[in-house]
Amino acid sequence: MKVYKLILFLFALATYSVEGQVRLKVLGTTQDAGVPQLACLKSCCSSLSADRIAQLKVSALGLIDQDKSYLMDASPDIATQWQSLKEEMGYSVSAPDGVFLTHAHIGHYTGLMYFGREAMGASKLPVYSMPKMQYFLENNGPWNQLVALENIVIKPIKNNEKVILSESLSITPLLVPHRDEFSETVGYLIQGPRKSVLFIPDIDKWSKWDSDISNWIRQVDYAFLDATFFDQKELPNRDMSEIPHPFVVESMHLFESLSKTDRNKIYFIHLNHTNPLLNEQSSAYQIVEKRGFHIAKINTTFDL
Repeated sequence: MKVYKLILFLFALATYSVEGQVRLKVLGTTQDAGVPQLACLKSCCSSLSADRIAQLKVSALGLIDQDKSYLMDASPDIATQWQSLKEEMGYSVSAPDGVFLTHAHIGHYTGLMYFGREAMGASKLPVYSMPKMQYFLENNGPWNQLVALENIVIKPIKNNEKVILSESLSITPLLVPHRDEFSETVGYLIQGPRKSVLFIPDIDKWSKWDSDISNWIRQVDYAFLDATFFDQKELPNRDMSEIPHPFVVESMHLFESLSKTDRNKIYFIHLNHTNPLLNEQSSAYQIVEKRGFHIAKINTTFDL
């Protein structure tokens, strides 16, 4: 009996050591330009309190693997987002161990400037980039100064090739269709010791991807997916075809055939300042929750 209890204790200890070893933290949920957005006079921006504005950071995720940490995208809010991740780690580190970039739109890479001589003055901080993204950074200022001064070191990655960061954490880039003016665009498959995450903050339309998004959702434990616009009525003065994204109403219709368990994996992220899902009291927010989906919330953590 004593041997049996010892085995159970050792198993529980091993399980505990794995759980919490790799964690994901939501560092931001809004579209590239944040909230409030410049020149916006609508109530979605003008009615916000200072406390609410402080919560609305640009879309990004943070990963913790024991004493290592990684940022998924380098947003304009990187300073406060990194502070949030440091807090999660007990302020035991001064710089992330790497940054994984999705593409070259302003909300996803411009935070790199804070690694330069005017700010952190980082030393050889790894920045994981696809080929066109690497070329963009190495051949355009001010980003090429970060490379020249070795504030950052570009770590080349390739579509669907796994980057093994430790025995407990790997990250795989997945090429997705998007407005690729300066670089290609990727999402990421994040694999911890027990659970996996799909992170696709930007894509044109699910139907344009050569992979089946529903199958991906079935395979992972969590899916943080592009929800820039709730529907096509949000920007009446803009040609929405110039800024294609999967409308949330489209995504919900597409994912309706998924099981309740699979719908529960989905967290909508990357919300434009006009998106009613930023307001938990809105009817749109209630509809999404009622249909079995989630809206990503800043500072939420997940054990992987």
